[in-house]
Amino acid sequence: MAGSSGLTRVGVVGSGIMGAGIVEVVASAGFEVVVRARSEEGAAAVVSQVDSRLRRAVERGRLQAAEADAIVARIGHTSHLSELAGCDLVIETVVEDLEVKKRLVAELDTVLPDNAVIATNTSTLAVVELAVATTRPDRVCGLHFFNPAPAMPLVEVVAPVTVAESTVEMVERFAADCGKESVRVADRAGFVVNALLFPYLNAAIALAERGVASRVDVDRAMRGGCNFPMGPFELLDLIGLDTTLRILETLHRETGDPSSLPHPELRRLVAAGHLGRKTGRGFLEHGT
Repeated sequence: MAGSSGLTRVGVVGSGIMGAGIVEVVASAGFEVVVRARSEEGAAAVVSQVDSRLRRAVERGRLQAAEADAIVARIGHTSHLSELAGCDLVIETVVEDLEVKKRLVAELDTVLPDNAVIATNTSTLAVVELAVATTRPDRVCGLHFFNPAPAMPLVEVVAPVTVAESTVEMVERFAADCGKESVRVADRAGFVVNALLFPYLNAAIALAERGVASRVDVDRAMRGGCNFPMGPFELLDLIGLDTTLRILETLHRETGDPSSLPHPELRRLVAAGHLGRKTGRGFLEHGT
């Protein structure tokens, strides 16, 4: 499938939750996908995760078994970046660390054909710093999916000052091919969603710590009073407190806004290893 974007083969680098979700989205849209992880086992595990999710959808009557088989058949996996050489677009979704991402995009730059686009799924980092680590800054942009990627309808298409308009337009068409609504945003810390969301989450921590209401009641208030699907503490634990801390630190460093200065209780919980759902405990307790 090429779709309106003209792309046929897409690479995804990263084997975490976001990587697996993006692989599912792209393969479900009809594209050939190659997922790259640091090990063959990690890459194969992504395919297994996607297959498991699709089988559950079949069991619930949301998908035909033949459709699930076809989606999985479009997904390849590898531990070698060189296997991405035939991709028209590569989306990186590795750890939210600028130096790690810069090294990755610089290596991708040597592997991919000159006309290929590199997109980063970063949620807060400056895309321009990744773009200038390559020889193709006009073909590097942000493509920020939200978790869980198969369910969330929005992507932010991030346009650094170095990117060509044709690249942004192509990535917007690709997002539409994947069934996503895209919002074009400037290359500023947090873009739109996280720039608004994380100071709100930080404020919820401060409010509970002042004793205005318990964490559970703050969640109840925001679900019932604002019709949010999740309260702030439920969302913090889903995102991961370590991830939240990194995002707030980046926002505060870039903007100097005191609303994004991480609350001390967040730092204490991260130091204690209480990171949310993935560890069984964060601001709330979670059953194993």
